[in-house]
Amino acid sequence: MSQSALAVELKGIWKRFPGVIANSDINLKVTSGTVHAIVGENGAGKSTLMKILYGMQKADEGTISINGSDLVFNSPSDAIDSGIGMVHQHFMLADNFTVLENIVLGSEPKNGIRLDFAKARKQISDIAAENGLAVDPDVLVSELGVGDRQRIEILKVLYRGAKILILDEPTAVLVPHEVDELFNTLRDLKKEGLTVIFISHKLDEVLSIADEITVIRQGTTVGSVNPHTQNVSARDLAEMMVGNELPTPDAVGDTIQDEVVLKVENLSVFAKGGKAIVDDISFQIRAGEIVGIAGVEGNGQAEILDALMGIESASGRVQFKDEDITNKSTRHRRELGIGFIPEDRHRQALMLEAPLWENRMLGHQTKAPNAKGMWLTPRSAKADTKRIVEEYDVRTPNIDVLASALSGGNQQKLIVGREMSGEPKLLIAAHPTRGVDVGAQAAIWDHIRHARQSGLAVLLVSADLDELIGLSDNIKILLRGKFVADADPATVTPQELGTAMTGAGEAA
Repeated sequence: MSQSALAVELKGIWKRFPGVIANSDINLKVTSGTVHAIVGENGAGKSTLMKILYGMQKADEGTISINGSDLVFNSPSDAIDSGIGMVHQHFMLADNFTVLENIVLGSEPKNGIRLDFAKARKQISDIAAENGLAVDPDVLVSELGVGDRQRIEILKVLYRGAKILILDEPTAVLVPHEVDELFNTLRDLKKEGLTVIFISHKLDEVLSIADEITVIRQGTTVGSVNPHTQNVSARDLAEMMVGNELPTPDAVGDTIQDEVVLKVENLSVFAKGGKAIVDDISFQIRAGEIVGIAGVEGNGQAEILDALMGIESASGRVQFKDEDITNKSTRHRRELGIGFIPEDRHRQALMLEAPLWENRMLGHQTKAPNAKGMWLTPRSAKADTKRIVEEYDVRTPNIDVLASALSGGNQQKLIVGREMSGEPKLLIAAHPTRGVDVGAQAAIWDHIRHARQSGLAVLLVSADLDELIGLSDNIKILLRGKFVADADPATVTPQELGTAMTGAGEAA
């Protein structure tokens, strides 16, 4: 590999925070015009390293070289000016702005002293068409699902002229055919000479798209492999990352009981204009049963979960055990024993600028161990937070660390640990293992299986079709707000399920 062929070279990167070394003498070489994957456990230092490359943080030691020139980035603006764009795992979009406004924000086109939105609209339309990233430029971002938001973020960095793209967990929200489309886009970008740095926990995807893979463990690089020239498997990568082979969420036998925990009748959720986002759906979940919902993002999954939690207004009837909770508050539903893992952990599940122990109390502040009668009990909440940190392997120096300081995967483990605490009767879960590494994913699956054997009922939404098939007793396929078919997890394949989700075929 010649020096001139390198788009990015990081040499001897160190980054220290109070109580933790995030990056320890990391070295990374990324060849121009390739897709280079970075894999590692949650908390291994991947995100910190990318934030350094993107100018969001400064390394304590080390050198950044872009296209053969040593550079110093004091801000993301410096990185952008050097042709680097980053799509974060948690999107940086303004909900109350349109797609067009979000894309041009900070790079507004001008004709003299006036804003030239017609020019921007043309540029965005051309970029979208070239890369298969079609979006409606005039819709508010608040009305879009996670998949559409990701496309906007990619368009935003391409609009700014990025030649080096950093993608953090870009397939976490996509179904198989969308992953194929994204990978086709990345291959087209590569042909045009662009360089992609791809962070992912999905090792099979990494092997299919990457030209080279670098593994980071405990803050340092432990090796790089070329999947085109070396005989490397997902198991090999997993062992490099965590010392374990790739887990699978195999079912553990029938645990379904007779008791109906959740009964939903004729549930509908309407948009502001009166259109049904969720259209007259009915289903039930029994104790010890996991019911999965399979659907492309934006088909009503988030609205179903929010309606069941009392966050979204809905018509129809919702019964929890023997109680009609249709008009009950979110707090009341929580106190009955309903756990909730939302789709967007930053918007709905965490106080980012609060310590971990306060986040342990969030949504459960009226129940033990967080409260006794009318009074909060911080001491017992802190003790239980330490239990969650240990039991769910949340990588943190201590429980006084702010939630914003944790990696996305460690934030997710804290949320899952909190929502699984107190022996809930029902768990409403959206993407429970999104952003976590293979070892943590297996641990979360085991926690859910164990609780299910004790009678926990689960409503599961996941973009990971292997997870959905491996954990569910029954899968309902959601299309345009309606349940259009059921799938048997014992016989359906991820490909069949993905096809049925788009309306192009039927699941087994």
